[in-house]
Amino acid sequence: MWKEYINATSTDEVIKILAEKKERARVVAGGTDLVLELERGVRKGIQTLIDISRIPTLQQIIIDEDDVIHLGALVTHNDCAASKLIRDRAYPLARAAWEVGAPQIRNRGTVAGNLITASPANDTITPLMALDASVTLLSARGERVVPLREFYTGVRKNVMQADEMLVDISFQALTKKQRGTFIKLALRRAQAISLVNVAIILNLKEDTVKSASITLGAVTPIITHAVEAEEFLAKKKLTDKNIAKAAELAVQSAHPIDDVRGSAAYRREMIRVTTMRGLTAIRDGDEKAGMPKKPVLLQGSQTADRRQLSASKFPEQTIETIINGKKYSFNSGYDKTLLRLLREEGMLTGTKEGCAEGECGACTVFLDGQAVMACLVPAPRAHGAEIVTVEGLSDGDQLHPVQEAFIEHGAVQCGYCTPGFLMSGAKLMEEKSNPTRNEIEQAITGNLCRCTGYYKIVKAIEDASKIKT
Repeated sequence: MWKEYINATSTDEVIKILAEKKERARVVAGGTDLVLELERGVRKGIQTLIDISRIPTLQQIIIDEDDVIHLGALVTHNDCAASKLIRDRAYPLARAAWEVGAPQIRNRGTVAGNLITASPANDTITPLMALDASVTLLSARGERVVPLREFYTGVRKNVMQADEMLVDISFQALTKKQRGTFIKLALRRAQAISLVNVAIILNLKEDTVKSASITLGAVTPIITHAVEAEEFLAKKKLTDKNIAKAAELAVQSAHPIDDVRGSAAYRREMIRVTTMRGLTAIRDGDEKAGMPKKPVLLQGSQTADRRQLSASKFPEQTIETIINGKKYSFNSGYDKTLLRLLREEGMLTGTKEGCAEGECGACTVFLDGQAVMACLVPAPRAHGAEIVTVEGLSDGDQLHPVQEAFIEHGAVQCGYCTPGFLMSGAKLMEEKSNPTRNEIEQAITGNLCRCTGYYKIVKAIEDASKIKT
């Protein structure tokens, strides 16, 4: 898929390579979009991937003295969903981040990558547009700050030049008088692309709206403000009548398409419904209903090891990694995904390929302490990393409690999806000492069972958590 892979150590190194290679190079952080785009031929002519995932200066979530929040380019969706700062001062973004994919996807996928992909259905763009965010782009020519409202030029198109990298996302933190929410409508509860999504931020004075910011996703080529609804709400109270009128006006800003997931007429109606729900929830103080206080991250008791390594370049170098506590050296496979490296070079075939698109979770492994979809991770990311596969769950002849519980409850069924479920269950048990049923269900949202036997799987994880040592 790529001819050259570079693990970068600094932004200076990245922009130097971009200045030289331009359109032939692409920055990769999480890779959850890019790997699929390369496999499907959406991104053509890319020869070099520049991995920035271990540049420590890009991992921050901070608030400065002007009450401006900054997200580095490596901030993941799980980072946002779990951040107290984002949950308290930018709640619509935290909610949108939590709605993205599944825990394994949120551990790798970055907010910056979501913005750059520029799909109008991408969830985090909508709240960031409502927050009037800006992005900072860096190149060898210098730095420029672009308001997000000027960043997009069309579907999957933005103003970034080939020699630029996104290094920062910034926006004003919400004040005590501002409240907001994010509502997503999709065809299933998890691992789903938005049919429509709406972000709402209201500046309130007692029960009156001073100003409103309402943005709509998946219903226009570029995520847009519902200007008529925003203007209508100004200086009005959130009565049922005014909420209904604002919701009707929001529809005027939507210009959806018909596709296999829903008709344009349905999407227009759902914009009305979701806008009304969001405004009502804010009025009633229920805007955070359904958002877990401590979302399941599948990160366990360890934090991801993002230590900075020395510069490395492939295929010139050997991939040196630790898998299930054992050192491995790979002189081939640098141009594959981690899934195929494990199976074809490492001969660790317990990790399965179900969809190769990050949908089914059969390839779930632990990468530096976090559960990830191995089919979406470039193989050279394994260099200097620690990986655990399903083969590494047991301690010699002693099975992991979740493995024993799967046998006891008959949760294995056909067995193909089982390795992924075992990995998700084991990481949940590491993260939560006594997970609730809801937390178990959150943990396995990224894992599909084609035998449709979730009851036994959930019960096995539930019982395993009670007997673990």
